[in-house]
Amino acid sequence: MISLRTWIGVGVAAIAFVSLAVAQGDLNPKNRQELKREDVAGTNMEVIISVVEAQPGETIARHIHHGEEAFYVLQGATLEAPDGKQIKLATGAAAINHRDVPHAGVKVVGDTPLKYLAVHVVDKGSSLYDAPK
Repeated sequence: MISLRTWIGVGVAAIAFVSLAVAQGDLNPKNRQELKREDVAGTNMEVIISVVEAQPGETIARHIHHGEEAFYVLQGATLEAPDGKQIKLATGAAAINHRDVPHAGVKVVGDTPLKYLAVHVVDKGSSLYDAPK
């Protein structure tokens, strides 16, 4: 017979697992439209092209990728860092976020949504967005 203590332990573990799954799901941008996904020949990598749009008031969670991310800003916006510093990300700006380097963790402020084209070259089969370690 399974004791009450065992059932409580199983219940706590299940809640922790579900909470982790929900937290991981929150890393994916709310409005990400995947345009194309294809394997990189001769590797265990894939290329994923997406358009992401974040509305004013939305936060882009701090995250990492299991590969490289290049992005090009289609519609610039003002972002606010956790320390309150505001950053203007201009239309036409481009950058590269490297493998396993935490980035984002910003909130879109003002009246203009942020819209950008993202190209990820990442390990095939891994999650596209993951929590920093």
